Amino acid sequence: MDRAILIIEDEATLARNVAAYLARHGYEAHTAASAEDGLAQLDTLRPDIVLLDHNLPGLSGLEALGRIRRAAPDAQVVMLTGHGSTELAVEAMKAGAADFLNKPVALGELKLVVERVGRQRQLASTVDYYRRRDAEGSGLAAIVGESPPMLALKQTIARLLDAERELVDTPPAVLITGETGTGKELVARALHYGGARTARPFVEINCGALPASLIEAELFGYERGAFTDARERKAGLIETADGGSVFLDEIGEAEPGTQVKLLKLLEEKRVRRLGGVRELPIDTRIISATNQPLEQRVREGRFRADLYYRLRIVEIRIPPLRERGDDILLLARQFLATHGARYRKPLLTLGPDAERTLAAHAWPGNVRELRNAIEQAVLIAEAPTVRATDLRLGSGALGDAGGESDLNLERAERRLIAEAMARSQDNVTAAARLLGISRDTLRYRLERLALRDGTADAG
Repeated sequence: MDRAILIIEDEATLARNVAAYLARHGYEAHTAASAEDGLAQLDTLRPDIVLLDHNLPGLSGLEALGRIRRAAPDAQVVMLTGHGSTELAVEAMKAGAADFLNKPVALGELKLVVERVGRQRQLASTVDYYRRRDAEGSGLAAIVGESPPMLALKQTIARLLDAERELVDTPPAVLITGETGTGKELVARALHYGGARTARPFVEINCGALPASLIEAELFGYERGAFTDARERKAGLIETADGGSVFLDEIGEAEPGTQVKLLKLLEEKRVRRLGGVRELPIDTRIISATNQPLEQRVREGRFRADLYYRLRIVEIRIPPLRERGDDILLLARQFLATHGARYRKPLLTLGPDAERTLAAHAWPGNVRELRNAIEQAVLIAEAPTVRATDLRLGSGALGDAGGESDLNLERAERRLIAEAMARSQDNVTAAARLLGISRDTLRYRLERLALRDGTADAG
């Protein structure tokens, strides 16, 4: 059977005919002679669609509609009446009816309406499913890290969310800064799904992925005829996210024209579609992110100063992975479990040499680079233990942090020792020979840098 339909109709012959017709077309049809009878069937039947007559004995259809919407909010209700009026239709639609039909109605027309509202219900269920899935995996708990910088970051987000729950208007704009691959989108999702707007849309757009004309059309929408290909009106993403949040990634790439409109939106909380003459009030929270030094772009005249200060009412900086200490191995183990399950290698573990290499690497690509490195290691690892050679972290990448040479002496020492230990397969004597130092010196440095963990020895 396709869908369950409840027909609440006091004309018994009509109810039987409609039920038989819908049953022939694959529907599971049930009838009720009164609103009270129909309401009693809701819990057991759980109908997808309710065909509801307005003129019923006892409770009227309009009164029953409100109770149906409360008892079965997922059901689509089509109101039927033999004495229709515009006022009644408006009241029914306001009360939550999916459609309104005047009797007598042709069975073929009724079938078309049932099919259409069924598709609407399926679409709504799909959207609701993805929204719930996003919410479950996007809260504050999704931000992994126990290092001091990450604990401070999570405390900042938690305090901000607590403060926002007391607001009665739009929350302040948030600017998320950090290097590429640090997880700015994850923080943006935590701000949305961890707050009071979690049930409303979260819409994201990459300002660096589209040309200026398309960004404006996507953000603000357009009226029919606004430009050559505008064949019909389209609501913009900011309008679509009314009551929710818009995440503007790579905001530093926004063109001057887009910057002007964003400033107007933040100041006036109104938006006008391209080619339109009417401004629409909007309650959309703006979260933006950048890996660029916006202050420098302001000084260079490439980014509006007034927009910059409007966007960074609250600024959240995400630390690079190289500053997060033990979080590197914490994340690596999580990625290993995730990708191990994905590629059906659930028993993989990180060997001591792999852990030292991971801890010593500068991670210029941050968490994204780590995730990709672990996925590659899972794919090529032949043994249950992932070794340093499986990670394929070339020495050329080790000295690059954030696009500049990493001249930190301790990190350089850690990298060289980890590389030597990996090449010698944890043989301290052989590694010391590669480094040109004595075995005792290497042992001391292994212990001082907390790199020693069951290393092999010879001689």
